[in-house]
Amino acid sequence: MTLLSLLRTTIAALCVFALPAVAQEGPKPPPLADFFANPEFSGALLSPDARHLAVRVLGPNQRERLAVVTLADNSIKIVAQFDDVDVGEIEWVNPQRLVYATRDRQSAPGELRYAPGLYAVNRDGSDFRQLAERGFAPNLSTSVYKPLPWHTYLTGQRGAQNSSVIHVRSTVYTATGEVDYIALLRLDTLTGRSTPVTPPGKVRRWLLDQDGEPRIAVSRERNVETIQYLEPASGAWRQLAQFNTNLKGNDAFTALAFGPDGTLFVSARLKGDTLNLHAYDLAANRIDPEPVVALPGYDFSGSLLVGKGKLLGVRYLADKTTTRWFDPAMAATQAGIDSALPHTVNIISVAKDAAAPYLVVSSYADVQPTSYAILNSATGQLTPVGAAMPRIKPDQMSKQQLVHYQARDGLTIPAWLTVPKHGSGKKLPMVVLVHGGPYVRGSSWQWDGEVQFLASRGYAVLEPEFRGSTGFGSKHFRAGWKQWGLKMQDDIADGARWAIAQGVADGQRICIAGGSYGGYATLMGLVNDPELYRCGINYVGVTDIGLMYTGHWSFASDLSDDWKQYAMPELIGDPVKDAAQFKATSPIAQAARIKQPLLLAYGAQDRRVPLYHGKQFYAAVKEHNRDVEWMVYEEEGHGWSLPKNRVDFWSRAERFLDRHIGKDSPAAKKE
Repeated sequence: MTLLSLLRTTIAALCVFALPAVAQEGPKPPPLADFFANPEFSGALLSPDARHLAVRVLGPNQRERLAVVTLADNSIKIVAQFDDVDVGEIEWVNPQRLVYATRDRQSAPGELRYAPGLYAVNRDGSDFRQLAERGFAPNLSTSVYKPLPWHTYLTGQRGAQNSSVIHVRSTVYTATGEVDYIALLRLDTLTGRSTPVTPPGKVRRWLLDQDGEPRIAVSRERNVETIQYLEPASGAWRQLAQFNTNLKGNDAFTALAFGPDGTLFVSARLKGDTLNLHAYDLAANRIDPEPVVALPGYDFSGSLLVGKGKLLGVRYLADKTTTRWFDPAMAATQAGIDSALPHTVNIISVAKDAAAPYLVVSSYADVQPTSYAILNSATGQLTPVGAAMPRIKPDQMSKQQLVHYQARDGLTIPAWLTVPKHGSGKKLPMVVLVHGGPYVRGSSWQWDGEVQFLASRGYAVLEPEFRGSTGFGSKHFRAGWKQWGLKMQDDIADGARWAIAQGVADGQRICIAGGSYGGYATLMGLVNDPELYRCGINYVGVTDIGLMYTGHWSFASDLSDDWKQYAMPELIGDPVKDAAQFKATSPIAQAARIKQPLLLAYGAQDRRVPLYHGKQFYAAVKEHNRDVEWMVYEEEGHGWSLPKNRVDFWSRAERFLDRHIGKDSPAAKKE
């Protein structure tokens, strides 16, 4: 069986942009389900010697299987599959052996019965072994060593990849169910035998060095973070730094990775506004002040690229994923790929100790989900091997651009604007889509199913990176502290007004929508700017800041006590000192002011924003607003994990938008 016949992929998956699109006037939009399907091909990972490729592919039962491709002849072998669960996270142990966990893409959080478990198998399918339990699922292990407990997970780090041993983490919980600390174990994937690594206290994060050995331990006590380093010579731990976990100052840093020569690389702000990549001088116990990578306007977020004992480059996220190669040969290879595929971001993955000339090329764009190819660096041949979502056609998708506008107080706000491919591009109905968090980065230049679905239905989509969003420097982040419902909300409204002024949006046809914090912002947008938004869509949204602190007897939140005690008062507000502000910015307290049509949806198993948030708000708003749709997905948590529920929710959203700002809206009928 050949690789191409199994994966049903052609070179068109990579070269679609080279083909002229057929001119069409208002073509039929793609089916809704295509935007919200699970990936059919994912996790492409080179073996340490670059002779084989591990991938996840869908089987006949729609379960993800683990396959191994022999790159010399493109033959493929399925080495792991389950009837009741999908193959999840994958790592190479060494060139012959893999370790993997499971996940269940056909069950929502309320239906999950088992933990991920942990398994190992050789690349030819031999010597299968269960390493950790799946909770109450039957054990498949025949080892003399009992499988590790269900709360054992992969580290997400590459490791040495030169023996049968890996490191795994074991999460230890308190009596109330919160994470107490994370233990680290050395685990032999052939025998199942494990030995614990002696920790320097209650560690929350471990970092392996260039040889796959534990070298950094990060612990946290209340709101104090401590970083410790294990001296190779003495085997003793010593403290590198200690600082406030939540209010990180210029002395704080995050240990990212070790280079092949043992250099520790960290992200730090020092005296500037943005996080940069720096080397850390372990002998002098200080950060090298000269950055390795500095990105004007962006915080560094990325990883090192290492191969054959060399630091080849660095990969990071600015407006999109970018690679800076230090190695001239890899820089030339990147230039060649980018020349052949000029319309996509092309991410080249290298093996740790490549003995063969193969590289993985992952390509994506704003109009294209990720597709994968193998590059033979000796011959220059590029062979496509799979696409995450092959039913998505790039020539049917809409372009996304990064824009900037001024908030009313002068702060510059980045935002992502997607305008429908078909149509005039002027005076369009628009959805202001607010990201959750809120203290995260919202998006980047990439394909997004929700955004592209809305654009395919004729809506412009604006995604503001309002103050408080991370990734754009300290000033932008800190400007959002204690600004829920206030300046953060103004930033979103100012973006909508900017789009009107630019001629992109029809001022009479704007809807605000979002999940989690974005759901909160949706409700407060309707309160603060009733003349601007014609309707709102809130899914799994916070409806009262006070409820985040006090909770409700009916359901437990997963917000930790430390987060509530030390982080939330600084970032969001103090429930006593800021009580008046909380009331003024509470959608429940202000529900009577919301007169616009509303679509509300919640997951009954949500522990981040438990269902009582939605139920209490719905009870308050429906007394004054008859145009409120209410939906509960009984098995779902904080968002929609099942394709059927994503399809159901967005089909409801499509009909809702059509009625209020779309083709069936009063404003559209007047035109």
